[in-house]
Amino acid sequence: MVITKTECIRGRVFATRAETNLALFEYIDGFYNSRRIQKRLGYLSPIEFEEKHYADQATAERTNLKPRQPVLTS
Repeated sequence: MVITKTECIRGRVFATRAETNLALFEYIDGFYNSRRIQKRLGYLSPIEFEEKHYADQATAERTNLKPRQPVLTS
C-alpha cells in the first residue's frame, strides 16, 4: 500500500501550518524516503540497501577468517 502526501493529510485538521508541515515532514522523512527505490542504490530502497550492505559485510568477514593452524612442535 502506497500512501501519497495528500493522503497523509486528507481528512485531518491541523491547528497551525507548522503542524501540517510537521506531519508532511514525518511522512516524507520517516516513510517515503526510506522505502522508495532509488536508481543510485541499485534500484533498492535505502532500508534494503543498508540491510544488503551489512549482510554482505558480515559474509565477507566470515570468509576472511582463517581457521587457526595447529602449532607443530618437533
